[in-house]
Amino acid sequence: MVFFRSVPLLSRLRSHAHQVQKQSNLSNSFRWIQTQTISSDLDLHSQLKELIPEQQERLKKLKSEYGKVQLGNITVDMVLGGMRGMTGLLWETSLLDPDEGIRFRGMSIPECQKLLPAAKPGGEPLPEGLLWLLLTGKVPTKEQVGALSKELRDRASVPDYVFKAIDALPVTAHPMTQFATGVMALQVQSEFQKAYEKGIHKSKYWEPTYEDSLSLIARVPIVASYIYRRIYKDGKVIPMNDSLDYGGNFSHMLGFDSPEMQELMRLYVTIHSDHEGGNVSAHTGHLVASALSDPYLSFAAALNGLAGPLHGLANQEVLLWIKSVVEECGENITTEQLKDYVWKTLNSGKVVPGFGHGVLRKTDPRYTCQREFALKHLPDDPLFQLVSKLYEVVPPVLTQLGKVKNPWPNVDAHSGVLLNYYGLTEARYYTVLFGVSRSIGICSQLIWDRALGLPLERPKSVTMELLENHCKKAPAN
Repeated sequence: MVFFRSVPLLSRLRSHAHQVQKQSNLSNSFRWIQTQTISSDLDLHSQLKELIPEQQERLKKLKSEYGKVQLGNITVDMVLGGMRGMTGLLWETSLLDPDEGIRFRGMSIPECQKLLPAAKPGGEPLPEGLLWLLLTGKVPTKEQVGALSKELRDRASVPDYVFKAIDALPVTAHPMTQFATGVMALQVQSEFQKAYEKGIHKSKYWEPTYEDSLSLIARVPIVASYIYRRIYKDGKVIPMNDSLDYGGNFSHMLGFDSPEMQELMRLYVTIHSDHEGGNVSAHTGHLVASALSDPYLSFAAALNGLAGPLHGLANQEVLLWIKSVVEECGENITTEQLKDYVWKTLNSGKVVPGFGHGVLRKTDPRYTCQREFALKHLPDDPLFQLVSKLYEVVPPVLTQLGKVKNPWPNVDAHSGVLLNYYGLTEARYYTVLFGVSRSIGICSQLIWDRALGLPLERPKSVTMELLENHCKKAPAN
């Protein structure tokens, strides 16, 4: 796969799309709702089966009519800089705009909060609704979400050997190590692997992939909650409640039954589910799956990427850093004291966790919706008030530093404080929550990878010698 930079053509396309999207978001949302309301089909698999042929033809047309269209150029900086700014990956379920933030199938987070079905009037969106949206591009009805929620509960059966595999690890093993181990143990039941070994036609790859993906999404909250109870609650496991939805059940199995915590978990899972395809966990899942590894193997690989300090592990780092501020300066820290502490952190060669983003250039809308949740439910919490002060203090400091393209808070800057408030205080576990959420986005795109017949990913690598020789021959700028 060749990587290209998103330059003039993409910029114009994005600008035009942005203008059109603003004008059509409301009408599109209404059209989606209308389409889904008319349909009486509650089965997600049937919905996908109808959509796939149309999208397959769409991809064929793109390749045949526009396959040679250039999207931009590659610079040495991009090759040496983690491939930042290169466009080289198809990811249908979400798109990240540097200024607007994430859009799930064209819908912003506020639109999802408004239009996706909730557990109660005015409540946070149900993750099942987002799963339906990511897979179909349509806003589901409450009945369709209810049917999908029931299907996920029916699929949520975890064999004993999965728990035994986790138990073989020391209880002191990092929660993400235990989580990845549990997902690998689930792979024994992979329908895709069985079908591939029997000789399934490639046009049908998406069907066992769908089965694996839905089962994986259904099972990971059980595995994740088992790990939490094993490490922090003396192994006292809480069974699933058949009357609860996906997010509510996850909260319940962890041991948190307050309605507000269940609402928080619905919001958390929804906004952490997908962030287009270039981030480490999403790209890893796509890359491994492109080798026709099944969803379990692919998602386990994605989890190992998510466990890195520069990716999913950042959410635990934020809360630990905030608590270090309180320990050293107290809860009633002044703005000036906080500014001094931020500079102290930066001057010691460390970063202020929770600020900045590889793509975003404004405040992460995932941060914003969590802040709104806090303002509604815990406005007087000291740690929340500290987070609010950080929002005032850190961006100007990072701007003054002059080395940060985006000084604004990201999703990690807020999530830990909310979880901590409701009693989930074990920051070391937070990345597991992120992993459960990310299963929805990665598996949704993986189903479409197989449906569209996307190929093995194989970008070209080069040596420094080749770059040096090429640049010597290149015309001077």
